[in-house]
Amino acid sequence: MYEFDEAYDKPLFATTINIPMSLTLVTLWPLFVLIVAGYFMKQTGFPGDGFWPGAERLNYFILFPGLLFGSLAAAPLDNPALPRLLGATTLALSAYVTGLLLLRALKGWPAARFGVMLQGVLRFNTYLGLATVGGLYGKEGMLLASVLIALLVPAVNVLSVLALSADSGTRLKPLALSLVKNPLIVSCLAGALFNLLGFRLNWGADRLLALLSNSSLPLGLLCVGAALKPGELRGQFSALVSNSVARLLLVPLVAWLSARFLKLSGTETAIMVLFFALPTAPTSYVLTRQMGGDGHLMAGIISLQTLLSAASLLLVLAMAT
Repeated sequence: MYEFDEAYDKPLFATTINIPMSLTLVTLWPLFVLIVAGYFMKQTGFPGDGFWPGAERLNYFILFPGLLFGSLAAAPLDNPALPRLLGATTLALSAYVTGLLLLRALKGWPAARFGVMLQGVLRFNTYLGLATVGGLYGKEGMLLASVLIALLVPAVNVLSVLALSADSGTRLKPLALSLVKNPLIVSCLAGALFNLLGFRLNWGADRLLALLSNSSLPLGLLCVGAALKPGELRGQFSALVSNSVARLLLVPLVAWLSARFLKLSGTETAIMVLFFALPTAPTSYVLTRQMGGDGHLMAGIISLQTLLSAASLLLVLAMAT
């Protein structure tokens, strides 16, 4: 569904993997060039301040959901290796949530701060993740990444809403509405259901979704750059650094241990570790503002993690592969 150079195609469930550092660097630097380009385009007012909100909405509600739906509609959901992957992901998520709850109890974080710290550790920049997987592992890797997203997107959204509303108890109605209105969750569920019911993308539907997908990732990376706010890095230095180090280094280490414990293959392990090594999602800021969280801290975490990930992803991928 998503088109890549054949030289990058890798077996989905290979037992070993050996990706040269030169290929990793060649794959990553164009992605960060797009992020930097988006930042400078926004700062210079090109193509206009009104462009970015519309671009973000177009990508979030149409282009990116089309990518997710198409990938999951064609994903090998009956592969016997998937339960191990989902088990390792669940194990890692459980470890992170347990650690965050202990830290909250120890430090006495209010929900406004706890929700921000949790999102900084658990949420991930899906655009950057899929663009990296596509470059390194080809279309087969994209199928595996889509399955991971189908599990992680609903899980981290639920946990984020619960964390931000922790002081007022679990508000079921806002949580349910948040999930129902989330186009990423809806597209993941729809793609998986389409696949499980035995339907196929025929009569040009696969080509239409490929066009949407090929538009989504470059536009998404430009929007990530446009959303960067280096000015938000002033203040709360300790929280910014500790959260970023945890997300970019500690979290992928726990993911790697979980993958090893459940004996995932080399490719499965690398892609799982990659997704847990990504900087947090820019959309975390929107949710934080909507639910009364610490928007200043959230903006700082997003900016710092995105900047640091240019180096940390190279390190993590070198160690994971």
